[in-house]
Amino acid sequence: MTEAAETSAQSPTSRARRIWDSDFMWSFRHAPVAVVSFFVVVVLILGAVLAPLIAPHDPFDPATLNLMNGFTPPGDANAFTGDRFLLGTDDQGRDVFSTILYGMRISLFVGFAAVALAMVIGVTLGLLAGYLGGWVETIIMRVADVQLTFPAILVAMLIFGIAKGITPPEYRDQMAIWVLILAIGLSDWVQFARVVRGATLVEKSKEYVQAARLIGRTPFSIMLRHILPNVLNPVLVIATISLALAIIAEATLSFLGVGAPPTKPSLGTLIRIGQEFMFSGEWWILFFPALALLALALSINLLGDWLRDALNPRLR
Repeated sequence: MTEAAETSAQSPTSRARRIWDSDFMWSFRHAPVAVVSFFVVVVLILGAVLAPLIAPHDPFDPATLNLMNGFTPPGDANAFTGDRFLLGTDDQGRDVFSTILYGMRISLFVGFAAVALAMVIGVTLGLLAGYLGGWVETIIMRVADVQLTFPAILVAMLIFGIAKGITPPEYRDQMAIWVLILAIGLSDWVQFARVVRGATLVEKSKEYVQAARLIGRTPFSIMLRHILPNVLNPVLVIATISLALAIIAEATLSFLGVGAPPTKPSLGTLIRIGQEFMFSGEWWILFFPALALLALALSINLLGDWLRDALNPRLR
């Protein structure tokens, strides 16, 4: 049997075994912090995605709310209705556990979409700046330097304010989530651009790029087909860490009242609502959403730290 036939005859089990025994998976299996972080992230994401199936109530459906259930402590029976709630209820009688699951859906959606937008913009501009050089590089990197002089959250607030200001009043609540994604994405592209530019400067001087030029490849084809695949490792690491930062940025903006609308509250909105009742004894309204946000952001950050080390060839 030839080598090609042997390769084609290999079962999916053997391919899965090779993946399991690879250096990447070996590093993952021997990193307890990464394993625990991955498990927490998967559980939280699945809980958010499957919220309609898992949540006992739809907290944003007024028909399912009972104001008599308001301020019910976790695990206790309500004095008027006798209903019990795992994590208690808020001032409107909404189940806190359900609000966390639904609020996490908004936070994760905004985080993933904002990072995807920042990655597309940053990688594109980084490739152009690194490969073309000259005045293109000067303009892109000077804009990046100017943006870096301001805190990202202030840039996001500025962009959010401008975008919301030009949105017709009757569409502001419907467009609030998309405006939030635009604001966070435009405030986070700089780090992608700087890293990709540096990697592109290294890659474009290598022999395979010179060979592509000699055979007549266009600059666009060289950047897309040859350079881009070789600069993706640091991009993936930055994207993982940026996801946690984007979720925190969304929570910060929503906590300040300039993020997700009250009709679609995220974790930040729930924390803002909960802090109003912190000193009146209803601590659970703030504590559990804040704990969910902390667990989500910390787990993604720890997973990103491990990914950075695992993809660094100098540490192998």
